[in-house]
Amino acid sequence: MNQPVVRAPASSANLGAGFDVFGMALGVYADVGVGSAPEGAQQLDEHHPGRSAFDLLGGRGPVWLQSSIPMARGLGFSGAVRVGAAALAIAQSGRSIAEASDEILAVATELEGHGDNVAASLCGGVTAYVDGQAIPFRLGPVLSGAAFVAWVPDVTTSTDRSRMMLAGEVARSAAVHNIARAAQFVLAFAHDDPTLLHAATDDQLHQAERLRLVPGAADAITAGVRAGAWCGWLSGSGPTVAMLVDPALADHVAAALPAGAHTKILSLDTHGTHQL
Repeated sequence: MNQPVVRAPASSANLGAGFDVFGMALGVYADVGVGSAPEGAQQLDEHHPGRSAFDLLGGRGPVWLQSSIPMARGLGFSGAVRVGAAALAIAQSGRSIAEASDEILAVATELEGHGDNVAASLCGGVTAYVDGQAIPFRLGPVLSGAAFVAWVPDVTTSTDRSRMMLAGEVARSAAVHNIARAAQFVLAFAHDDPTLLHAATDDQLHQAERLRLVPGAADAITAGVRAGAWCGWLSGSGPTVAMLVDPALADHVAAALPAGAHTKILSLDTHGTHQL
């Protein structure tokens, strides 16, 4: 009997002003399956985050992982693995991943500690995580076809450590600033208008502190936008810097970014987590 295999996309979270709310699914993937690991895959032990998600939803047997998502780089590796493994348990039971999406989201969010990444990996596209629910954006042809240019330094970051640096309280002016920018970000997608994105990703809650931890990251955002990117932000807690770009300019923008990192040009994933 063939055992199920599930694919989950990477993600970028926060997307500037949407701290702990917005997420975007990316065209690089983690595959998880039941049984002995195929060549090039990793067999998961009981301490792996994917294994925990699989067990919590009643999965049975050994689990393997094969992933192209960079670890600890702000591209949602742990969220994708948890979502994929939780969905694998659902698929193993013979249930529909789509019909069990609320269960998958709840388990993956509980383990991850925040729902922005896992919502995007589960649903695909661009999502908002609100009160335990994943709300997909409507994507038009321009922005659904955007290139995602990532500037990926050869360092890792810890989300937990990064969160400890953030202020427990923020000024009212900063909160208003982010509310306005987050609304503008939603409207950019609602109108399929990339010209609204540049200001929409300007953040005053978390990025400034985190950017200081990654040499060259702030310069990478500036260089990318000057070279023609619609917008740029720190992906999750970093260290990766992300940009949305007209596909015709993606190579030009990537070439304009500072040294000290490698670049990836990805597409947005619109399928989300699904059984292969």
